[in-house]
Amino acid sequence: MSEATTPAPPHAPTLLRPREPGGHGKVTNIELFFDLVFVYAVTQLSHTLLHDLSVMGAVHVLLLFLAVWWVWIFTGWITNWLDPERLAVRLLVLVLMFGGLLLSTALPEAFDGRAKVFALAYVSMQVGRSLFMVWALRRASRAARFNFYRITTWLAVTGVLWIVGAFADGEVRLAWWAVALGIEYLGPAAFFYVPGLGRSSTSEWDVEGGHMAERCSLFVIIALGESVVVMGSSFADSARTPDLWLAFIIAFVGCVAMWWIYFDIGAERGSRAIRHSADPGRTARIAYTYLHLLIVAGIIVSAVGDELSLAHPHAVAETAQVAVLLGGPALYLLGNAWFKQTVNQTNLPLSHLAGLGLLVALLWPARSMTIMTLATATTAILFVVAVWESFSLRSVRRELYGAADE
Repeated sequence: MSEATTPAPPHAPTLLRPREPGGHGKVTNIELFFDLVFVYAVTQLSHTLLHDLSVMGAVHVLLLFLAVWWVWIFTGWITNWLDPERLAVRLLVLVLMFGGLLLSTALPEAFDGRAKVFALAYVSMQVGRSLFMVWALRRASRAARFNFYRITTWLAVTGVLWIVGAFADGEVRLAWWAVALGIEYLGPAAFFYVPGLGRSSTSEWDVEGGHMAERCSLFVIIALGESVVVMGSSFADSARTPDLWLAFIIAFVGCVAMWWIYFDIGAERGSRAIRHSADPGRTARIAYTYLHLLIVAGIIVSAVGDELSLAHPHAVAETAQVAVLLGGPALYLLGNAWFKQTVNQTNLPLSHLAGLGLLVALLWPARSMTIMTLATATTAILFVVAVWESFSLRSVRRELYGAADE
């Protein structure tokens, strides 16, 4: 998170992103290049969960996902403030990209033989990026410098816990890493309070809202891309029987419904809301930093469900499979509902609540249904939510896009 700085002297070099009142900072090519690493990370996470659908396997993947999201979103905040077209910032992003690639390769065995690689890559990215900001803001206002003194302090403390955990085994490692991650997630909510350095304030965080909204939207696309890859690769390796054709079509319709729920008008409404917010730092912290992780997690879990439906369409769903097939859409609808409520300052969308209610209702018969039948039911629910919201918000659509596309 970053705070506003006082303007630099007219001829002083600055690494800050140029701002125009009411403008929308574009996402640069180097940022898109950086995101390629996280395409791989998302794939690693979904495959790791698929290969271990136990409670402990899910806990491990949850912790790893939270770490991957946290390192990505913190980098998103940094590139929201710094100008990625400057050479020093480009080099930072490329170094972070290499660290992210190392981190991603270690994900499947992070709780086994590659814990040290994972922890060192993660800590290096988090602390190194913050130290770069301390250097980049050395001539900035006191408020901006102290903000990153606080952030660096928090990440340095948790970095020790990550490294200690990497040298531990089993549940002890999990405990160390869970504490480290919990502290990091508490940081923005606690305004990075440090004794002697005080605390930050969301009103002082300098956020270019359009850029932040677009960056998070692109990560949603990355996650949806994993679903497309799973569908394509699983279907390509199948016997192309009628039942697998049906499973393939159902998975595709489900992916389209998820795209529609977020991108039809939700993403654009969120972008406009944060651009016109009186406190964009607060909106970015809650709606984009915290709530978007539920949206992305729902897509990743749903991709695992797609692979299950394509690999074992006629198998009766067991507890772990039910959890995946219902949990993915539920996380996605819950994340979207809270996100839309937060940015639009309205009630939770009725369509999303109805969808969540239908998913809960499926818990009772789910254990007697085949995987493909259950996948069909969850896809139908997502489809109904998408259509319901589109029709109920037609007036909002006209305001956003005009009447031409009605």
